Amino acid sequence: MGTVDLEAEPGDGGGDGDGTPTRATGARGRDRLATDTVVRHLEQIIFGGEVEPGDSLPSESELSADLGVSRLTVREGVRTLQARALIEVSHGRRPVVAHPNAAPLHDFFSAAVRRDPRGLLELLEVRLAIEVHTAQLAARNATRADISALEAALEGMRLGVDDEVAFNAADVRFHAAIAAASGNRMLSFIVEGMEEPLHTSRIASIRGYRAQSADLGALIQLHQAIFDCISERDTAGAAASMRKHLIGTRNDLRAAFALQPTPMGLTDPS
Repeated sequence: MGTVDLEAEPGDGGGDGDGTPTRATGARGRDRLATDTVVRHLEQIIFGGEVEPGDSLPSESELSADLGVSRLTVREGVRTLQARALIEVSHGRRPVVAHPNAAPLHDFFSAAVRRDPRGLLELLEVRLAIEVHTAQLAARNATRADISALEAALEGMRLGVDDEVAFNAADVRFHAAIAAASGNRMLSFIVEGMEEPLHTSRIASIRGYRAQSADLGALIQLHQAIFDCISERDTAGAAASMRKHLIGTRNDLRAAFALQPTPMGLTDPS
């Protein structure tokens, strides 16, 4: 299993103050190595082609016996991979290989925005980098089902002009449908991972938009233009329309930051 590095910095609580490691430090090091062994073993199973998403993994007792570690160590390794969204765990059942999902990205983007309101504007820059290309790919690859999903989301925006929550939900569906229509799973996962902070961003930007115009018609027309380009297979037009929309969203978000009080108690981060 390799060797354990027992070196500890003086005064870090891991030794006796003169750099000498304590027994507790060595035990923690061995525990980490044992947990890493479980993690690496499960990764080999998951990524080695032995199992598919939805398949069960070896039981806790089997892993403990095979690897020569305690069941507690096995649980810790499973929890590590569960946190990375590679494993799903249900009480009383064997762990299952998770289907590819955006959970780690969701956690990252959500935490980044919660720590610093400026993250909302930074997220707009990420969207410009990603969604412009996504719209271009959607115009090239969208199926009839994709077009129908986009059309339904657009209609949901029209029906939700007097309901902020419904309008925002339809807006999210519209952009998610574009990502799905791109045919690129990675792009779709990124857009899905941004969903929660985008909810906050959209509420703020819509209020910033309303501070300048009470009519959401122009905003819906921007989405209509994107839809038209995608349905007509106009890749350049889809990219340009998406860029125009997101630049407008960025301006609306800045207007929301300028409001006193702002929708989320934020001040202009620029």
